Amino acid sequence: MNLITLVPDRLIRSSWVLLLAAVVTGCATSLPTQTSQQAPIERPPETTTSQAPTSAQPPAPVTVPLVPHAPEVAEMKSEHPVDLKAHSVLGLQEQKDIWERIRRGFAMPDLDNDLVRNREQWYASRPDYMLRMTERSRPYLFHIVEELERRNMPMELALLPFIESAFNPQAVSSAKAAGMWQFMPATGKYFDLKQNLFRDERRDVLESTRAALDYLQKLYTMFGDWHLALAAYNWGEGSVGRALARNKAQGKPLTYSDLRMPNETRFYVPKLQAVKNIVARPEAFNTELPLIQNHPYFKSVAIERDIDVAMAAKLANVSLDDFKALNPAMNRPVILAAGTPHILLPWDNATVFETNLQARPDRRLSSWTAWQAPRTMRPDEVAKLVGMSAEQLRSVNGIPARMLVRAGSTLLVPRQGKLDNDVTEHLADNGLLLLAPEVVLRKIRVKARAGDTLARLASRHGVSAANVADWNRLQPNAKLSNGQKLSIYVPAKASRRPVKSSPRRAAVQRGKAPAKAAVRGTRTPAKTTPKR
Repeated sequence: MNLITLVPDRLIRSSWVLLLAAVVTGCATSLPTQTSQQAPIERPPETTTSQAPTSAQPPAPVTVPLVPHAPEVAEMKSEHPVDLKAHSVLGLQEQKDIWERIRRGFAMPDLDNDLVRNREQWYASRPDYMLRMTERSRPYLFHIVEELERRNMPMELALLPFIESAFNPQAVSSAKAAGMWQFMPATGKYFDLKQNLFRDERRDVLESTRAALDYLQKLYTMFGDWHLALAAYNWGEGSVGRALARNKAQGKPLTYSDLRMPNETRFYVPKLQAVKNIVARPEAFNTELPLIQNHPYFKSVAIERDIDVAMAAKLANVSLDDFKALNPAMNRPVILAAGTPHILLPWDNATVFETNLQARPDRRLSSWTAWQAPRTMRPDEVAKLVGMSAEQLRSVNGIPARMLVRAGSTLLVPRQGKLDNDVTEHLADNGLLLLAPEVVLRKIRVKARAGDTLARLASRHGVSAANVADWNRLQPNAKLSNGQKLSIYVPAKASRRPVKSSPRRAAVQRGKAPAKAAVRGTRTPAKTTPKR
């Protein structure tokens, strides 16, 4: 009887153990789903791993919202629960492809209209163009993605250079916007992008990306809507603000699609949406995206001495074209350490460069230096002073024909003799080339009068005393004797004066014609504005 009753008790206890284990197992499998629903905006944990090569202690992702009054961000995330759930779960996996990392960071509301479909068809019908454009983005995408994640910004913005410049950092628009983010000169200066004789940071990979994301964050703060922020990036914040004010006054919606705007801006966001859709589902558009690994392409390397661009490429064992693709801000054949203390090199070549550089501790690395013109001079005069041909001087410094180099101009000249030194920080940051139209001069001979000085004689003929002294090989304080002959160079037009009076002018001078006619017949020489 006891045996019969013991067996069921053991079976009952075993059953309870199995049932409890099943319940625990079921709870464990449901935990990831619950976690992903509670934290949909969490970034993939492997983003810190991907940053490891760039620094020993990567910065933590910024999770503070861009603006405190942006409830639309939360609404946007709730509109796509499936995408956000997948984003969080897949984030636990290693992201080997930069495109997949970009897809998981999409956070802007989708735009769906005929303009988007029009641009989708345009890009999809040009597979060769799409492949070239995406291949060109290879050196830059990882850095842009890293910056966007660090700032907690939508990953769609990583695709914006496709729209702006087809990812060409050397691109220049007809309106003088430059770089892959297409900054206008004034906007670039506002965001601390240096533009001088030696470099244009609107083309610099790191600085232009920093400035572009600063600008986009500023615009989003102003408008609280990414589509409006993008419209302002293209059209200008003032234009978008006025368009919104018009819509508000007319009782119209205050959305991007409802604004009256130029065609370029009307197509701007649809272009970005079209590229986003193609990147999200390339197979649906018969498009092939090149494999771009999810790791850094380049490394920043410090330089402490001026170095020729060609020498830097040689020491890094990279082609000149590849070096310029990573360092497109350089305007001249030399990199000035005082103004550009870092260069970018492909990751593996950075070590090669540093090793080769250490092997040349005392050898000169640059063949150029900077020189300032003490006075306004012709290029051939400058060339003789600095020991180079006039043609080379014009070519290296971009001096057009028939132009003078104005006093204070900074020129790139061979590094030799007294000019064998690295360029100072002041010249590296402020060097400018100032030009003036070249005037054809004519030599005339004049006689000094009693009591004349160089200054008085020069003033009488509209030239400088220093030039008169130079032309006649005199000291600046030289005394002139009565009747002393000197050579002076005057503009060729002045050689026609005085001229024989015409009958009409002679009549005016004799008082036989009205004074008004004399005024109409008098011509004043046109003033020429020096070109910069």
